[in-house]
Amino acid sequence: MKMTSTDTMLDEGWVLSPAVALRPEPFGAMAYHFGNRKLTFLKRPDLVRVIRSLEDSPTVRDALVQSGVPEAQWPAYVGALRSLAATDMIRASEGKNND
Repeated sequence: MKMTSTDTMLDEGWVLSPAVALRPEPFGAMAYHFGNRKLTFLKRPDLVRVIRSLEDSPTVRDALVQSGVPEAQWPAYVGALRSLAATDMIRASEGKNND
């Protein structure tokens, strides 16, 4: 996994890993990785919206804006996305503003 600063990750493209399924739940969603068998509870519906919008957004910044996340909260969301990247729930998207 490529470690990035908050500002750098904002300008990169990320997507849901192809091995991950999101199951909607009243609290947000469950994310299951079929490769490493990791189950993650996403307890914030706003975070689920951001994750779902990553596919259609060129950058994390665009996904946050599209999902209506206030800019003051972006560092917390980037931290959550970094945690998801560490377990391959999301991954850097080839050809979407990544070095």
